[in-house]
Parts: sequence; structure tokens; C-alpha cells
Amino acid sequence: MTSLPSTPSPKRLGLVIDLDTCVGCHACAVNCKEWNTGGSYAPLPDLNPYGKDVDGVWLNRVHGFEAGPKEGTDATGRTVYFPRSCLHCEEAPCVTVCPTGASFKRGEDGIVLVNEDKCIGCKLCSWACPYGAREFDTDGGVMKKCTLCIDRIYNENLDEIDRQPACVNACPSKARHFGDFNDPASNVSQLTADRGGVELMPEMGLKPTNRYLPPRPSASVGDGADLNDAPASPDAGFLGWIDKVLSR
Repeated sequence: MTSLPSTPSPKRLGLVIDLDTCVGCHACAVNCKEWNTGGSYAPLPDLNPYGKDVDGVWLNRVHGFEAGPKEGTDATGRTVYFPRSCLHCEEAPCVTVCPTGASFKRGEDGIVLVNEDKCIGCKLCSWACPYGAREFDTDGGVMKKCTLCIDRIYNENLDEIDRQPACVNACPSKARHFGDFNDPASNVSQLTADRGGVELMPEMGLKPTNRYLPPRPSASVGDGADLNDAPASPDAGFLGWIDKVLSR
């Protein structure tokens, strides 16, 4: 079986995903697919995309859930969108279960990758991952997963602003953030501290790198602004009414 790095990584690269601002547009998943199907880990095949038995490889998937109001409150329900991809765990079981060394964790930045030349398609890693982050390429007979766009983030031919995962670049609501969790001054570390970033399934002891920012509480029904509430004085004008609404 494969061993994890013996010493902690100097960098711990990963994502913070804001469930409060994610709108479920799937731009992250589509841009991930577009970049990676033509990149170092290509192809990401689509099998029978217009038929009854659709199959294919998506390194990032977005799920939607209807969350009802909290019992005993008059808050409204909401739809929560949950993007899912590899969490690049510190104690990655997908690595230690691999019999060939195809699945491995980089010592320099903590990114978990698959060497397709060594992968025999046994699927042990996908069974070991409790997050369902592995994708089996039935066309190539190998396992694939999120790479944090390693061919982008270290590519000096790109402008610095573009040296981040494709999913982060594509997000229109800025719900995805990339950085080094070992740097307390990084945007991901500060967001995690300020918003109480959540580690998925901590009871598993896998220490996933990625964090999710929980949705903010929904406003109560009575807190909504009355659009018919006109300004009390003509002098206040429209901006005065806007100020009144926003100050509630």
C-alpha cells in the first residue's frame, strides 16, 4: 500500500466554498471540465451524453438541497447548493489503500493526485473515500479526481490572477476561494476564522483541507422591506427610502 508524506507539508493548498453565496449555476463544474479535458489530466470523457445511460467524468459536482425553516422560528426556507470535489485530506485514505502507488499526496503542498500510468482501475480508492470525490473513467479504465488545477496554479506563463483553479476563476458569485491554509494571513485562513469554516465529517479523522462556510441564517418573514413603504418626506427621495430599508 502507499504511504503518506512523513513530514507535514510546508504549504497546505485548498479551497474555501461559501454555501451562503453559491447560486448553483454549475459554472465551476463546467469550467473545471473544460480546462481539465484539454489539460495534463485529459481527457474527461462523456459517454452517451444524449442517451438513456449517461456517463462521464466530472471532477466537480454541484448538489442542491431544500432546507426548511428552523423549527420554532418564522424564518423562511431556502435552497442550499453544495459543490463537491476532492478535499485533499491530510490523512487521505484513498492514498493509503492504493496497492500500486498511483494515488499519492504531494509533500510540498498537500495536493492529492493520481498517476494514471500506475492506476490499475481497482477502485479501492473510491470505496475508501467517504466524500465520493473519486471519478472512474470507464473509457480509460483509470481513476480521476480534482487536481486543484496543478497545471494552472504553478504555470508562470499565465498571469498571476489566473494562477488559481478553473472553478475559482469561473465562479460569478465569488463563492470559491483558493489559498494556503498554512498561511494565517491568506484569504482562505481568514475566511475560515471569520466565518467559522466547517470541516466535513470531522469524526472520520481524515483532516480534510477544504472548508465550507455555512449559510447565514435566513431573515424572518417580518424582517422583509415593504416595497409600498414610501418615503415619509419628499425631501428624503428614493435614496432616503433605500437608506431606510437597508438600515432595518
